[in-house]
Amino acid sequence: MSPEPARPAGDPGQSDGRTVLDDTDIARALTRISHEILERNKGARDLVLLGIPSRGVPLAERVASRIASVEGYDVPVGSLDVTMYRDDLRLKPARPLLPTEIPSGGIDGRTVVLVDDVLFSGRTIRAALDALTEIGRPAAVRLAVLVDRGHRELPIRADFVGKNLPTSLVERVRVTVAEIDGTDAVTIEGTPAERSPA
Repeated sequence: MSPEPARPAGDPGQSDGRTVLDDTDIARALTRISHEILERNKGARDLVLLGIPSRGVPLAERVASRIASVEGYDVPVGSLDVTMYRDDLRLKPARPLLPTEIPSGGIDGRTVVLVDDVLFSGRTIRAALDALTEIGRPAAVRLAVLVDRGHRELPIRADFVGKNLPTSLVERVRVTVAEIDGTDAVTIEGTPAERSPA
């Protein structure tokens, strides 16, 4: 999962939150995103998908698989760690570096689709854009997210969204994926009623 600020630590299997997307919902959302990417790009050529670790990476791989099943073309998939480009490095404990793997063809002149699990403040995506400048010069950069929960702090918008999920700031959105957590689900933890008294 990308290091967005309002996500809880701990074992995803221990969640007691309210499930808002199950495995079938997630599969349907990723299929829709894949078709929307193809329509916007007018095919699969010159596409590169970069997942933001950790849960953005398997989501990117699933989107690539769906595109291949429609187009018969394998879209290059990689991962883009944004840790060193975050603007909160000095405010929080040190984070482990995660893999950055750029497909062999690079990104110059291509349409790069960043793939993440949750779009929240927008700061992870800002960091991803900074990281991209160190790697190459794509023709265009798009953003695909499984969940957009609102509360943006920067002028960043997703091009492809699996689910718009209005939340309060005291709620937490947790995404689990089978490749990492053993199950596919999106849950909301905490409710406005749990807010501490003013």
